Amino acid sequence: MAVPLLPQQPAPVTRRQVALTARHLRPIQGQLSALLLALRRETDAALGPRLRPVSGKSYPLGRCQPITEDVVARFRGRLARVDGPVERAIRRFLAEGGVIRPIWGALRGLYFQNALQVGGLYVDVANDTVTVTKPKIEILPLPESGFEAIRGPEHFAEIAERYWGARVFANHALPALAPILPIVSVVPGGEARLQSASDYMIDLFRRDGFALSEAWLAGGPVPPPEIVAELEARGRQVLGSGPVATGAAAAVAACRQARAAEVHRDEGWRDARVMDYLRLHASGQPAAPPPR
Repeated sequence: MAVPLLPQQPAPVTRRQVALTARHLRPIQGQLSALLLALRRETDAALGPRLRPVSGKSYPLGRCQPITEDVVARFRGRLARVDGPVERAIRRFLAEGGVIRPIWGALRGLYFQNALQVGGLYVDVANDTVTVTKPKIEILPLPESGFEAIRGPEHFAEIAERYWGARVFANHALPALAPILPIVSVVPGGEARLQSASDYMIDLFRRDGFALSEAWLAGGPVPPPEIVAELEARGRQVLGSGPVATGAAAAVAACRQARAAEVHRDEGWRDARVMDYLRLHASGQPAAPPPR
């Protein structure tokens, strides 16, 4: 029985997807790229004037996620109302079982990345959000793109350290959130933040009943006392929690208790913890740049 895909996880590039890509997408790839570029320019006109700089960097730098979401929304709207050659080819591709899905992960071991999987293709409509001189649109065969899903907390930490310049630790400060948010990151000039409240990472940790979280919390880098104190104090102030035990043992115990209670299957528990995260980090303090 196939394991269900996580949100934003790439789908396997099967023989069927390769064949559908060759039949429907390869002949119109140049036209598809031109169409996406036109939509991206519409997105730039809409978002550029109103999005604030990220970590002192002006649009489009650091704005991969909102750019990708906006372009995808425009693309879907166009598919529903326009009957051009690209749109017809995409509709045939979808009707025969072609996959189009948003994906998120690591690109070439260097940075976090939002993109689209279109059959066997990797489609980046925000390719200039790290290096502004790059082309806005990039389309490559997915297996050759260097894109991969995040495998676990160690992989996340590796990319966060390289891309954000962050220091990364185990979440020994707030055990109640540690099963679902087991990572702490600190970027230069920023507050300590729990990671990562993306749908993919949350469901990655829930999928195995928090076993990945537990292993990281047991053996991951220990946060300095001042970071534990900062997060623990913020938890008391924002979440209204009283004094709690901190440290690796408390965080590991929280994972085991959560697994025993089967809260990894509980959508209400998940949503409540995400709301805790949002309240905890609603201060507007400098943070890690968003995924590109």
